[in-house]
Amino acid sequence: MFHGSQFSPQQGGASASLWVTDAIGGRPFAAADSRDWRTRLREWADDVELVPDLGQNVGSRTWFRGLATCFGLCASALYLSPGFQPLPGAPQPLLDAPQFEEVRSQMITPLAMGADSGRRMGPTDAVQPLRETPERPQIELRAQIGGSDSLGRALSRAGVSNADAAQVMALASGDIAKGLKPGTPLDIILGRRASRDMPRPLDHLAFRARLDLALEINRVGGMLQVKRTPIHVDNTPLRIQGVIGDSIYQSARAAGAPPKAIQSFLRVIAQQVDLRSIHSGDRYDIITEYRRAETGDVEVGDLLFAGLHRASGRGIDMLKWTSDGRSQWFEASGVGERRGVLSAPVRGRMSSGFGMRRHPILGYTRMHAGIDFAAAYGSPIYAATDGVVSYSGRHGGHGNYVRLEHGNGLATGYAHMSRIAARYGQRVRQGQVIGYVGSSGLSTGPHLHYELYRSGRTVNPLSVKFTTTAQLAGRELSAFRERLRQLKSLRTGLPVTVAQNKPQAAAPAT
Repeated sequence: MFHGSQFSPQQGGASASLWVTDAIGGRPFAAADSRDWRTRLREWADDVELVPDLGQNVGSRTWFRGLATCFGLCASALYLSPGFQPLPGAPQPLLDAPQFEEVRSQMITPLAMGADSGRRMGPTDAVQPLRETPERPQIELRAQIGGSDSLGRALSRAGVSNADAAQVMALASGDIAKGLKPGTPLDIILGRRASRDMPRPLDHLAFRARLDLALEINRVGGMLQVKRTPIHVDNTPLRIQGVIGDSIYQSARAAGAPPKAIQSFLRVIAQQVDLRSIHSGDRYDIITEYRRAETGDVEVGDLLFAGLHRASGRGIDMLKWTSDGRSQWFEASGVGERRGVLSAPVRGRMSSGFGMRRHPILGYTRMHAGIDFAAAYGSPIYAATDGVVSYSGRHGGHGNYVRLEHGNGLATGYAHMSRIAARYGQRVRQGQVIGYVGSSGLSTGPHLHYELYRSGRTVNPLSVKFTTTAQLAGRELSAFRERLRQLKSLRTGLPVTVAQNKPQAAAPAT
């Protein structure tokens, strides 16, 4: 039923279209709508929300419409489901017991068959079950010497028995007296053991005892025997020369100098000149111990020669030389110095400084004419530098006391010792033990009271660094110059045999 109409004239009044209004919905639609049903259904779905959010507007007309849609979809899914009846198939023939055992390991029956299917074949004429897993006839492994490690501990970690490790140490003790270098590989073969409660015997062990010696230990006739294989080693020092660019280190590394040699070179040169005064264009000269085995292995030793030739300023030629049993650096003229020796004569912390302080026993303020080092009772006390013992014994509040004269008006004192290890008139060297920490005299606990005297008066020990000067002379100076000439005649990077430093006995340096 239609209750109204509308006439809409077009421009010019040439034509018009008739629109009618639905008496129920009040929505106009064309009386002669030419659109298909799909288009009309899509427009209707846009106006009517069939799948609303059931979490919002609960109880509304739209909510109930969405609930009906949900139930309708669920019912359609259940109605169209294929069901759960078993699918029909052809009957399979039954297997007898032997056939079933033969194919059982290929079945997926972990629970029904005791979880053993798929792990081993069922017993047949060709396959029989084993009572226990057979052992490997031998085990080959590779171990390594760690830091602060020994050969015996490395073998024990690898599974070698204590008895075999002890035999190996007895066989190789003379070849590894100085110990093995950290990182040395050990090739080990462990043989078959007689029973499971016994360790495997060591059948083979091979390692590099030294750069020039390889050791191989084998079990022959039930006994371990050692085979030593000497390796030829070229001991020619390595010489690296070059021009300094942005830095000495980078330039020397680019030329192939080992890092260890460069670091030693910088320490030696820094004792002679300020490293900041070295500029691009200056030349460096490094000669270091270098051992090269025929197998290709290399060992870099100590720095032998440090040279620096600058465009402006004096050149430096420093040679390491052993004089009077002590190795130190000498200039080309034969003059050597040791600077900044021993800042502390005992291993411990400084507990009291130099100056006025309240005495812990006497109870009043007075001058503390030295510095105290707190250390464990019995710790060794070292001579600060070379000197002669001018006093050794009890010395009032100092307790057990030692005084050393070092020349040029300098002397050092060491007090409160528990035991004295230097006698009067004895000549001692820097680093030599002269006594042990104690608490004798006026002392509240074990410590070392260290004093420094200049022209008989105490001064702050931290304000002075000792410098020991030595001058080579006579035959030793001639041997020194010959050694310097040999090293400087080396060609860069080429092997040239150079005699080793064998200085003759000489008078002690002063």
